[in-house]
Amino acid sequence: MPKEEKSLVARLTVKGEHFEILVDPDLAWTLKSGKDVDFKSLLISETVFKDSRKALKASDESVKKNFGTDDIKAIATTIIRKGELQLTTEQRREMVENKRKQIIAFIVKNCIDPKSGFPHPPQRIENAFEHIRLNIDPFKTVEEQAQDAIKLLRVDLPLKVSQVVVTLSISKDHASRVSSAVSKLGSVTRSEWKHDGSWFGEVVLPAGMQQTFVDRVNDMTRGSAEINIVKKI
Repeated sequence: MPKEEKSLVARLTVKGEHFEILVDPDLAWTLKSGKDVDFKSLLISETVFKDSRKALKASDESVKKNFGTDDIKAIATTIIRKGELQLTTEQRREMVENKRKQIIAFIVKNCIDPKSGFPHPPQRIENAFEHIRLNIDPFKTVEEQAQDAIKLLRVDLPLKVSQVVVTLSISKDHASRVSSAVSKLGSVTRSEWKHDGSWFGEVVLPAGMQQTFVDRVNDMTRGSAEINIVKKI
């Protein structure tokens, strides 16, 4: 088990009832980002609390009623992925800085100077980044936040993003969810709802987001989506 002094409180409120667990900070963030972890190393304690600071344990009946199970692995996964992780100031600072570096790397890789046709030198992007006000969220994807950063950078720095046009055919079971989600990842240039409730869409997005986009849609549709990369622009 990790040492308690390294612990982080993960909390979730379900139907007005509060639940908390003590977890390893680094592994909790790994799990929250969608990756698998070793639960023996993740959990400081297998106890589910009402209030961990006061050491008040949640009743077994309450846990089973609200989570539908008494499996601590399933409960911890739900609390971490759906709930809130109480960050220390240093943890948040480190996560924001790491995300910032990833956003800059994405821009360097996917953008060019439209005047020269060549990428901007990395140091130029780094310098320009110092002059924009971007509220970096350590939990949002690099690709989503890079789009916001590019808009801000364009005020002083000419940037052209290499883009791809993607078409999607989504069955009615997933159409509403996917059509809403893809609008946050790219620009929907065509949207058609079919008589059977399915959806066809055309989306323009940064070329660097292509694989992330495909993986996200496949995950939401359990691999049933028809996805085609039409062209690069």
